[in-house]
Amino acid sequence: MTFNDELNIFLKARYPVIYINTIEEDRVEYIIRKNVKINLKRSIYSWDFVDGYTNNPNNQGFGSRNPLQALELIERLNPETPAIFLLKDFNRFLNDLAISRKLRNLSRILKLQPKTIIIIGSELKIPIELQDLITILQFQLPTQEEIVKELERLLNSLKITIDSKLFENLTRSCQGLSLERIRRVLSKIIATYKTINEDSISILLGEKKQIISQTKILEYYPVNEKFDNLGGLANLKEWLQKRQTAFSLQATDYGLPTPRGLLLVGLQGTGKSLTAKAIANDWKLPLLKLDVGKLFGGIVGESESRLRQMINISETLSPCILWIDEIDKAFSNVENNGDSGTSNRILGTFLSWLSEKTKPVFIIATANNIDLLPLEIVRKGRFDELFFLDLPQKDEREEIFKIHLKHFRPKTWTNFNSQKLAELTDSFSGAEIRQVIIEAMYQAFYENREFNTNDIQLAILELIPLANIENKQMLKLKNWAASGQIRLASKKDVFLN
Repeated sequence: MTFNDELNIFLKARYPVIYINTIEEDRVEYIIRKNVKINLKRSIYSWDFVDGYTNNPNNQGFGSRNPLQALELIERLNPETPAIFLLKDFNRFLNDLAISRKLRNLSRILKLQPKTIIIIGSELKIPIELQDLITILQFQLPTQEEIVKELERLLNSLKITIDSKLFENLTRSCQGLSLERIRRVLSKIIATYKTINEDSISILLGEKKQIISQTKILEYYPVNEKFDNLGGLANLKEWLQKRQTAFSLQATDYGLPTPRGLLLVGLQGTGKSLTAKAIANDWKLPLLKLDVGKLFGGIVGESESRLRQMINISETLSPCILWIDEIDKAFSNVENNGDSGTSNRILGTFLSWLSEKTKPVFIIATANNIDLLPLEIVRKGRFDELFFLDLPQKDEREEIFKIHLKHFRPKTWTNFNSQKLAELTDSFSGAEIRQVIIEAMYQAFYENREFNTNDIQLAILELIPLANIENKQMLKLKNWAASGQIRLASKKDVFLN
Protein backbone atom coordinates (compact mmCIF):
# COMPACT_ATOMS: atom_id res chain seq x y z
CA MET A 1 0.00 0.00 0.00
CA THR A 2 1.40 3.39 -1.01
CA PHE A 3 1.71 6.41 1.27
CA ASN A 4 -1.16 8.16 -0.54
CA ASP A 5 -3.44 5.12 -0.29
CA GLU A 6 -2.81 4.76 3.43
CA LEU A 7 -3.29 8.50 4.03
CA ASN A 8 -6.58 8.50 2.12
CA ILE A 9 -7.91 5.61 4.19
CA PHE A 10 -7.00 7.38 7.45
CA LEU A 11 -8.66 10.60 6.30
CA LYS A 12 -11.85 8.91 5.13
CA ALA A 13 -12.02 6.90 8.36
CA ARG A 14 -11.70 10.20 10.29
CA TYR A 15 -8.58 9.35 12.23
CA PRO A 16 -8.25 12.44 14.45
CA VAL A 17 -4.46 12.90 14.64
CA ILE A 18 -1.90 11.49 12.19
CA TYR A 19 1.82 11.76 12.84
CA ILE A 20 4.07 11.64 9.76
CA ASN A 21 7.66 10.85 10.70
CA THR A 22 9.99 12.36 8.08
CA ILE A 23 12.87 14.75 7.50
CA GLU A 24 11.41 15.79 4.13
CA GLU A 25 8.91 18.39 5.25
CA ASP A 26 8.53 20.15 1.91
CA ARG A 27 8.23 16.93 -0.07
CA VAL A 28 5.56 15.42 2.20
CA GLU A 29 3.55 18.66 2.15
CA TYR A 30 3.71 18.76 -1.66
CA ILE A 31 2.53 15.14 -1.91
CA ILE A 32 -0.30 15.71 0.59
CA ARG A 33 -1.51 18.81 -1.28
CA LYS A 34 -1.35 17.02 -4.62
CA ASN A 35 -3.18 14.00 -3.23
CA VAL A 36 -5.90 16.08 -1.57
CA LYS A 37 -6.43 18.14 -4.74
CA ILE A 38 -6.93 14.99 -6.84
CA ASN A 39 -8.75 12.66 -4.45
CA LEU A 40 -10.26 14.72 -1.62
CA LYS A 41 -12.03 18.06 -1.35
CA ARG A 42 -10.46 19.53 1.77
CA SER A 43 -8.92 22.85 2.66
CA ILE A 44 -5.35 22.69 3.98
CA TYR A 45 -4.15 24.92 6.81
CA SER A 46 -0.37 24.94 7.31
CA TRP A 47 1.19 26.07 10.64
CA ASP A 48 4.69 26.43 12.05
CA PHE A 49 5.87 27.92 15.33
CA VAL A 50 7.53 31.02 13.87
CA ASP A 51 5.04 32.19 11.24
CA GLY A 52 1.81 30.63 12.51
CA TYR A 53 -0.76 29.82 9.79
CA THR A 54 0.54 31.04 6.43
CA ASN A 55 -1.55 29.92 3.46
CA ASN A 56 -4.91 31.44 4.30
CA PRO A 57 -5.32 35.27 4.25
CA ASN A 58 -8.10 35.15 6.87
CA ASN A 59 -5.81 33.47 9.38
CA GLN A 60 -2.42 34.82 8.31
CA GLY A 61 0.00 34.64 11.25
CA PHE A 62 -2.62 33.17 13.60
CA GLY A 63 -1.03 31.00 16.31
CA SER A 64 2.46 32.41 15.76
CA ARG A 65 4.69 31.24 18.65
CA ASN A 66 1.58 29.86 20.32
CA PRO A 67 0.93 26.14 19.69
CA LEU A 68 -2.13 26.11 21.94
CA GLN A 69 -3.72 28.88 19.87
CA ALA A 70 -2.90 26.87 16.72
CA LEU A 71 -5.23 24.15 18.00
CA GLU A 72 -7.95 26.65 18.85
CA LEU A 73 -8.39 27.49 15.15
CA ILE A 74 -9.84 24.01 14.67
CA GLU A 75 -12.74 24.87 16.96
CA ARG A 76 -13.32 28.26 15.27
CA LEU A 77 -13.89 26.79 11.80
CA ASN A 78 -17.33 25.84 10.55
CA PRO A 79 -18.06 22.25 11.73
CA GLU A 80 -19.09 21.25 8.21
CA THR A 81 -15.92 22.55 6.51
CA PRO A 82 -13.62 19.66 5.54
CA ALA A 83 -10.07 20.59 6.54
CA ILE A 84 -6.59 19.28 7.15
CA PHE A 85 -4.27 21.02 9.62
CA LEU A 86 -0.57 20.52 8.88
CA LEU A 87 1.29 21.27 12.10
CA LYS A 88 5.04 21.31 11.51
CA ASP A 89 7.39 20.27 14.35
CA PHE A 90 4.35 20.07 16.62
CA ASN A 91 5.78 16.91 18.18
CA ARG A 92 8.05 19.18 20.26
CA PHE A 93 5.01 20.47 22.20
CA LEU A 94 3.24 17.17 22.89
CA ASN A 95 4.74 16.83 26.38
CA ASP A 96 3.12 20.10 27.44
CA LEU A 97 0.13 19.32 29.68
CA ALA A 98 -2.05 22.02 28.10
CA ILE A 99 -1.31 20.77 24.55
CA SER A 100 -1.86 17.15 25.50
CA ARG A 101 -5.18 17.93 27.21
CA LYS A 102 -6.33 20.14 24.32
CA LEU A 103 -5.60 17.39 21.76
CA ARG A 104 -7.62 14.87 23.77
CA ASN A 105 -10.51 17.32 24.04
CA LEU A 106 -10.36 18.03 20.31
CA SER A 107 -10.43 14.33 19.47
CA ARG A 108 -14.15 14.23 20.29
CA ILE A 109 -14.81 16.99 17.74
CA LEU A 110 -12.51 15.50 15.09
CA LYS A 111 -14.32 12.16 15.20
CA LEU A 112 -17.59 13.88 14.29
CA GLN A 113 -16.32 16.50 11.82
CA PRO A 114 -14.40 16.08 8.53
CA LYS A 115 -11.24 17.54 10.05
CA THR A 116 -7.85 15.94 10.62
CA ILE A 117 -4.66 17.08 12.34
CA ILE A 118 -1.45 15.98 10.61
CA ILE A 119 1.73 16.49 12.61
CA ILE A 120 4.95 16.53 10.58
CA GLY A 121 8.14 15.89 12.54
CA SER A 122 11.53 14.26 12.23
CA GLU A 123 11.73 12.81 15.75
CA LEU A 124 9.29 10.12 16.84
CA LYS A 125 8.50 10.66 20.53
CA ILE A 126 4.86 10.45 21.61
CA PRO A 127 3.77 10.73 25.27
CA ILE A 128 2.03 7.66 26.67
CA GLU A 129 -1.28 9.49 27.19
CA LEU A 130 -1.43 10.36 23.45
CA GLN A 131 -0.30 7.05 21.97
CA ASP A 132 -3.86 5.76 21.59
CA LEU A 133 -4.97 9.01 19.95
CA ILE A 134 -2.13 9.52 17.45
CA THR A 135 -1.67 7.26 14.42
CA ILE A 136 1.86 7.03 13.03
CA LEU A 137 2.35 7.11 9.26
CA GLN A 138 5.85 6.53 7.92
CA PHE A 139 6.95 8.61 4.95
CA GLN A 140 9.79 6.81 3.25
CA LEU A 141 12.71 8.37 1.44
CA PRO A 142 12.39 8.52 -2.37
CA THR A 143 11.92 5.18 -4.10
CA GLN A 144 14.10 4.08 -6.97
CA GLU A 145 11.43 5.19 -9.45
CA GLU A 146 11.19 8.65 -7.86
CA ILE A 147 14.99 9.02 -7.93
CA VAL A 148 15.06 8.04 -11.61
CA LYS A 149 12.41 10.68 -12.45
CA GLU A 150 14.24 13.35 -10.44
CA LEU A 151 17.61 12.55 -12.04
CA GLU A 152 16.08 12.60 -15.52
CA ARG A 153 14.48 15.98 -14.76
CA LEU A 154 17.74 17.42 -13.40
CA LEU A 155 19.84 16.06 -16.27
CA ASN A 156 17.39 17.44 -18.84
CA SER A 157 17.39 20.87 -17.19
CA LEU A 158 21.20 20.87 -17.17
CA LYS A 159 21.31 19.48 -20.75
CA ILE A 160 23.70 16.69 -19.69
CA THR A 161 23.66 13.24 -21.31
CA ILE A 162 25.23 10.21 -19.58
CA ASP A 163 25.35 6.52 -20.53
CA SER A 164 22.96 3.99 -19.03
CA LYS A 165 25.61 2.29 -16.83
CA LEU A 166 26.60 5.57 -15.18
CA PHE A 167 22.92 6.53 -14.78
CA GLU A 168 22.26 3.23 -12.99
CA ASN A 169 25.26 3.71 -10.67
CA LEU A 170 24.13 7.27 -10.00
CA THR A 171 20.60 6.11 -9.17
CA ARG A 172 21.89 3.43 -6.82
CA SER A 173 24.22 5.88 -5.07
CA CYS A 174 21.35 8.33 -4.54
CA GLN A 175 19.25 5.78 -2.68
CA GLY A 176 18.99 6.72 0.98
CA LEU A 177 19.13 10.47 0.27
CA SER A 178 16.23 12.90 0.32
CA LEU A 179 15.29 14.65 -2.93
CA GLU A 180 16.54 17.94 -1.52
CA ARG A 181 19.88 16.34 -0.65
CA ILE A 182 20.12 14.79 -4.12
CA ARG A 183 19.59 18.22 -5.69
CA ARG A 184 22.25 19.76 -3.44
CA VAL A 185 24.84 17.09 -4.09
CA LEU A 186 24.28 17.21 -7.87
CA SER A 187 24.87 20.98 -7.70
CA LYS A 188 28.09 20.23 -5.83
CA ILE A 189 29.11 17.69 -8.51
CA ILE A 190 28.49 20.18 -11.33
CA ALA A 191 30.43 22.87 -9.43
CA THR A 192 33.34 20.45 -8.90
CA TYR A 193 33.57 18.59 -12.23
CA LYS A 194 31.48 20.81 -14.57
CA THR A 195 29.74 17.58 -15.61
CA ILE A 196 28.55 14.24 -14.20
CA ASN A 197 30.93 11.27 -14.51
CA GLU A 198 32.20 8.24 -12.57
CA ASP A 199 34.00 10.54 -10.11
CA SER A 200 30.58 11.88 -9.11
CA ILE A 201 29.84 8.64 -7.25
CA SER A 202 32.49 9.41 -4.61
CA ILE A 203 30.78 12.73 -3.81
CA LEU A 204 27.43 10.97 -3.40
CA LEU A 205 28.98 8.39 -1.08
CA GLY A 206 30.58 11.24 0.84
CA GLU A 207 27.11 12.72 1.31
CA LYS A 208 25.99 9.44 2.86
CA LYS A 209 28.98 9.66 5.17
CA GLN A 210 27.48 12.88 6.55
CA ILE A 211 24.31 10.99 7.49
CA ILE A 212 26.23 8.15 9.15
CA SER A 213 28.41 10.58 11.12
CA GLN A 214 25.30 11.67 13.00
CA THR A 215 25.19 8.31 14.80
CA LYS A 216 27.84 6.86 17.12
CA ILE A 217 26.88 3.26 16.37
CA LEU A 218 27.85 3.05 12.70
CA GLU A 219 31.05 4.21 11.07
CA TYR A 220 31.41 5.03 7.39
CA TYR A 221 34.48 3.10 6.35
CA PRO A 222 36.49 4.46 3.39
CA VAL A 223 37.60 1.69 1.03
CA ASN A 224 40.42 1.52 -1.49
CA GLU A 225 41.24 -2.18 -1.26
CA LYS A 226 40.88 -4.34 -4.36
CA PHE A 227 40.55 -8.06 -4.89
CA ASP A 228 43.97 -7.86 -6.53
CA ASN A 229 45.33 -7.17 -3.05
CA LEU A 230 43.92 -10.48 -1.80
CA GLY A 231 46.10 -13.54 -2.34
CA GLY A 232 44.35 -16.91 -2.73
CA LEU A 233 40.70 -17.29 -1.65
CA ALA A 234 39.73 -18.45 -5.15
CA ASN A 235 36.40 -20.05 -4.09
CA LEU A 236 35.33 -16.95 -2.18
CA LYS A 237 36.32 -14.63 -5.04
CA GLU A 238 34.39 -16.75 -7.54
CA TRP A 239 31.30 -16.74 -5.30
CA LEU A 240 31.48 -12.96 -4.96
CA GLN A 241 32.08 -12.37 -8.65
CA LYS A 242 28.78 -14.08 -9.49
CA ARG A 243 26.98 -11.65 -7.18
CA GLN A 244 28.79 -8.48 -8.23
CA THR A 245 25.82 -7.15 -10.24
CA ALA A 246 23.12 -8.54 -7.93
CA PHE A 247 22.09 -5.02 -6.84
CA SER A 248 21.55 -3.78 -10.40
CA LEU A 249 18.22 -2.95 -12.07
CA GLN A 250 18.74 -5.86 -14.45
CA ALA A 251 18.98 -8.28 -11.51
CA THR A 252 15.77 -6.86 -10.05
CA ASP A 253 13.97 -7.16 -13.41
CA TYR A 254 15.26 -10.72 -13.68
CA GLY A 255 13.57 -11.49 -10.37
CA LEU A 256 16.83 -12.27 -8.64
CA PRO A 257 16.73 -11.77 -4.85
CA THR A 258 19.55 -9.60 -3.51
CA PRO A 259 22.26 -11.52 -1.62
CA ARG A 260 21.86 -11.48 2.16
CA GLY A 261 25.41 -11.73 3.39
CA LEU A 262 28.45 -13.74 4.41
CA LEU A 263 29.97 -15.12 7.60
CA LEU A 264 33.76 -15.32 7.33
CA VAL A 265 35.52 -17.49 9.92
CA GLY A 266 39.27 -17.88 10.43
CA LEU A 267 42.27 -16.94 12.53
CA GLN A 268 43.32 -13.30 12.75
CA GLY A 269 45.27 -12.11 9.74
CA THR A 270 43.73 -14.47 7.18
CA GLY A 271 42.09 -11.64 5.20
CA LYS A 272 38.56 -11.37 6.60
CA SER A 273 38.56 -7.60 7.11
CA LEU A 274 40.43 -7.05 3.85
CA THR A 275 37.73 -9.05 2.05
CA ALA A 276 34.96 -6.81 3.45
CA LYS A 277 36.74 -3.68 2.19
CA ALA A 278 37.47 -5.24 -1.22
CA ILE A 279 33.81 -6.24 -1.70
CA ALA A 280 32.60 -2.70 -0.97
CA ASN A 281 35.13 -1.24 -3.39
CA ASP A 282 34.42 -3.77 -6.13
CA TRP A 283 30.63 -3.49 -5.82
CA LYS A 284 30.76 0.33 -5.50
CA LEU A 285 28.66 0.28 -2.33
CA PRO A 286 29.13 2.26 0.90
CA LEU A 287 30.73 0.22 3.71
CA LEU A 288 29.23 0.74 7.16
CA LYS A 289 31.11 -0.74 10.10
CA LEU A 290 29.06 -1.64 13.16
CA ASP A 291 30.62 -1.27 16.58
CA VAL A 292 28.55 -3.94 18.33
CA GLY A 293 29.89 -2.91 21.73
CA LYS A 294 28.14 0.45 21.38
CA LEU A 295 24.79 -1.26 20.94
CA PHE A 296 24.68 -2.10 24.60
CA GLY A 297 23.63 0.97 26.60
CA GLY A 298 23.35 1.37 30.33
CA ILE A 299 19.73 2.57 30.42
CA VAL A 300 16.94 0.00 30.24
CA GLY A 301 15.63 -0.17 26.68
CA GLU A 302 18.49 1.90 25.25
CA SER A 303 20.21 -1.11 23.66
CA GLU A 304 17.08 -2.09 21.78
CA SER A 305 16.63 1.52 20.65
CA ARG A 306 20.21 1.65 19.34
CA LEU A 307 19.72 -1.61 17.44
CA ARG A 308 16.57 -0.23 15.79
CA GLN A 309 18.49 2.93 14.91
CA MET A 310 21.28 0.84 13.34
CA ILE A 311 18.78 -1.17 11.30
CA ASN A 312 16.92 1.98 10.20
CA ILE A 313 20.10 3.78 9.05
CA SER A 314 21.40 0.68 7.24
CA GLU A 315 18.12 0.20 5.39
CA THR A 316 17.82 3.93 4.67
CA LEU A 317 21.25 3.96 3.03
CA SER A 318 20.71 0.68 1.18
CA PRO A 319 22.03 -0.71 -1.04
CA CYS A 320 25.05 -0.88 1.24
CA ILE A 321 27.38 -3.29 2.99
CA LEU A 322 27.19 -3.67 6.77
CA TRP A 323 30.45 -4.99 8.23
CA ILE A 324 30.23 -6.60 11.68
CA ASP A 325 33.77 -7.32 12.83
CA GLU A 326 34.38 -10.08 15.40
CA ILE A 327 30.72 -10.92 15.84
CA ASP A 328 31.78 -13.88 18.00
CA LYS A 329 32.98 -11.54 20.77
CA ALA A 330 29.86 -9.40 20.63
CA PHE A 331 27.39 -12.24 21.18
CA SER A 332 29.50 -14.65 23.22
CA ASN A 333 27.83 -16.39 26.16
CA VAL A 334 24.58 -14.45 25.79
CA GLU A 335 22.86 -16.86 28.18
CA ASN A 336 25.24 -16.04 31.03
CA ASN A 337 25.51 -12.27 30.71
CA GLY A 338 23.33 -11.41 33.71
CA ASP A 339 21.95 -8.26 32.08
CA SER A 340 18.24 -8.97 32.61
CA GLY A 341 17.99 -10.60 29.20
CA THR A 342 19.13 -7.56 27.18
CA SER A 343 21.76 -9.55 25.25
CA ASN A 344 19.25 -12.26 24.43
CA ARG A 345 16.72 -9.72 23.19
CA ILE A 346 19.34 -7.92 21.10
CA LEU A 347 20.49 -11.22 19.59
CA GLY A 348 16.91 -12.32 18.91
CA THR A 349 15.99 -9.04 17.20
CA PHE A 350 19.21 -9.05 15.21
CA LEU A 351 18.72 -12.65 14.03
CA SER A 352 15.11 -11.93 13.05
CA TRP A 353 16.28 -9.00 10.97
CA LEU A 354 18.96 -11.15 9.29
CA SER A 355 16.32 -13.70 8.30
CA GLU A 356 13.51 -11.35 7.31
CA LYS A 357 15.14 -8.19 5.91
CA THR A 358 14.00 -7.22 2.44
CA LYS A 359 16.17 -4.13 1.91
CA PRO A 360 19.46 -4.65 0.00
CA VAL A 361 21.78 -4.57 3.01
CA PHE A 362 24.61 -7.08 2.47
CA ILE A 363 25.98 -8.28 5.82
CA ILE A 364 29.62 -9.29 6.19
CA ALA A 365 30.27 -10.74 9.63
CA THR A 366 33.71 -11.95 10.68
CA ALA A 367 34.60 -14.32 13.51
CA ASN A 368 37.81 -15.80 14.94
CA ASN A 369 36.47 -18.31 17.46
CA ILE A 370 33.65 -20.71 16.56
CA ASP A 371 33.19 -21.71 20.21
CA LEU A 372 31.88 -18.21 20.98
CA LEU A 373 29.40 -18.14 18.11
CA PRO A 374 25.76 -18.81 19.13
CA LEU A 375 24.35 -21.71 17.13
CA GLU A 376 21.49 -19.49 15.92
CA ILE A 377 23.95 -17.34 13.95
CA VAL A 378 25.59 -20.30 12.23
CA ARG A 379 22.25 -21.80 11.20
CA LYS A 380 21.41 -21.66 7.49
CA GLY A 381 19.13 -18.81 6.50
CA ARG A 382 20.92 -16.10 8.45
CA PHE A 383 23.65 -15.75 5.82
CA ASP A 384 23.85 -16.88 2.21
CA GLU A 385 27.09 -18.71 2.91
CA LEU A 386 29.69 -19.43 5.59
CA PHE A 387 33.32 -19.43 4.45
CA PHE A 388 36.41 -20.70 6.27
CA LEU A 389 39.55 -18.67 5.57
CA ASP A 390 42.41 -21.08 6.22
CA LEU A 391 46.09 -20.21 6.41
CA PRO A 392 47.47 -19.78 2.89
CA GLN A 393 49.13 -22.74 1.17
CA LYS A 394 52.54 -22.41 -0.49
CA ASP A 395 51.31 -21.09 -3.86
CA GLU A 396 49.03 -18.61 -2.10
CA ARG A 397 51.85 -17.44 0.17
CA GLU A 398 53.99 -16.83 -2.89
CA GLU A 399 51.18 -14.75 -4.42
CA ILE A 400 50.80 -12.78 -1.16
CA PHE A 401 54.55 -12.05 -1.05
CA LYS A 402 54.37 -10.73 -4.61
CA ILE A 403 51.36 -8.53 -3.81
CA HIS A 404 53.06 -6.88 -0.84
CA LEU A 405 56.45 -6.57 -2.52
CA LYS A 406 54.79 -4.90 -5.52
CA HIS A 407 53.22 -2.45 -3.10
CA PHE A 408 56.47 -1.62 -1.26
CA ARG A 409 58.84 -1.88 -4.24
CA PRO A 410 56.81 -1.55 -7.46
CA LYS A 411 59.97 -1.27 -9.64
CA THR A 412 62.21 -3.90 -8.04
CA TRP A 413 59.82 -6.52 -6.63
CA THR A 414 61.07 -9.14 -9.11
CA ASN A 415 64.49 -9.02 -7.43
CA PHE A 416 63.04 -10.89 -4.43
CA ASN A 417 62.77 -14.68 -4.32
CA SER A 418 59.09 -15.00 -3.46
CA GLN A 419 59.11 -18.76 -4.07
CA LYS A 420 61.83 -19.34 -1.48
CA LEU A 421 60.11 -17.04 1.02
CA ALA A 422 56.84 -18.94 0.56
CA GLU A 423 58.61 -22.21 1.42
CA LEU A 424 59.89 -20.73 4.70
CA THR A 425 56.54 -19.36 5.91
CA ASP A 426 54.45 -22.44 6.58
CA SER A 427 51.65 -21.59 9.08
CA PHE A 428 52.01 -17.84 8.37
CA SER A 429 48.92 -15.74 7.74
CA GLY A 430 48.74 -13.03 5.09
CA ALA A 431 49.06 -10.34 7.77
CA GLU A 432 52.16 -12.03 9.19
CA ILE A 433 53.73 -12.21 5.73
CA ARG A 434 53.26 -8.47 5.38
CA GLN A 435 54.73 -7.94 8.82
CA VAL A 436 57.99 -9.82 8.09
CA ILE A 437 58.50 -7.65 4.99
CA ILE A 438 58.04 -4.54 7.12
CA GLU A 439 60.48 -5.88 9.76
CA ALA A 440 63.06 -6.48 7.02
CA MET A 441 62.58 -2.92 5.78
CA TYR A 442 63.13 -1.53 9.28
CA GLN A 443 66.37 -3.47 9.65
CA ALA A 444 67.75 -2.41 6.27
CA PHE A 445 66.68 1.21 6.80
CA TYR A 446 68.51 1.19 10.16
CA GLU A 447 71.65 -0.01 8.36
CA ASN A 448 71.16 2.64 5.64
CA ARG A 449 70.74 0.20 2.73
CA GLU A 450 68.06 -1.43 0.55
CA PHE A 451 66.40 -4.55 1.99
CA ASN A 452 66.58 -7.91 0.24
CA THR A 453 65.37 -11.51 0.39
CA ASN A 454 67.90 -12.39 3.09
CA ASP A 455 66.52 -9.65 5.38
CA ILE A 456 63.02 -11.10 5.00
CA GLN A 457 64.33 -14.60 5.76
CA LEU A 458 65.87 -13.36 9.03
CA ALA A 459 62.59 -11.65 9.96
CA ILE A 460 60.74 -14.92 9.27
CA LEU A 461 62.96 -16.79 11.73
CA GLU A 462 62.22 -14.29 14.48
CA LEU A 463 58.42 -14.24 14.12
CA ILE A 464 56.29 -16.91 15.83
CA PRO A 465 53.06 -17.28 13.82
CA LEU A 466 49.76 -17.08 15.68
CA ALA A 467 48.78 -20.50 14.35
CA ASN A 468 51.57 -22.06 16.42
CA ILE A 469 50.31 -20.27 19.54
CA GLU A 470 46.61 -20.94 18.87
CA ASN A 471 47.18 -24.48 17.64
CA LYS A 472 44.07 -25.95 19.31
CA GLN A 473 41.82 -23.24 17.92
CA MET A 474 43.27 -23.73 14.44
CA LEU A 475 42.65 -27.46 14.66
CA LYS A 476 39.01 -26.87 15.68
CA LEU A 477 38.48 -24.59 12.69
CA LYS A 478 40.03 -27.14 10.34
CA ASN A 479 37.88 -29.95 11.78
CA TRP A 480 34.76 -27.80 11.37
CA ALA A 481 35.68 -27.03 7.76
CA ALA A 482 36.39 -30.71 7.08
CA SER A 483 32.93 -31.65 8.41
CA GLY A 484 31.31 -29.88 5.44
CA GLN A 485 29.38 -27.39 7.59
CA ILE A 486 31.30 -24.46 6.11
CA ARG A 487 32.74 -23.79 2.65
CA LEU A 488 36.43 -23.33 2.01
CA ALA A 489 37.46 -19.89 0.77
CA SER A 490 40.45 -21.38 -1.04
CA LYS A 491 40.62 -24.18 -3.60
CA LYS A 492 42.53 -26.67 -1.50
CA ASP A 493 42.09 -29.51 0.92
CA VAL A 494 41.91 -28.99 4.67
CA PHE A 495 44.56 -31.15 6.28
CA LEU A 496 43.93 -32.27 9.85
CA ASN A 497 46.77 -32.68 12.34
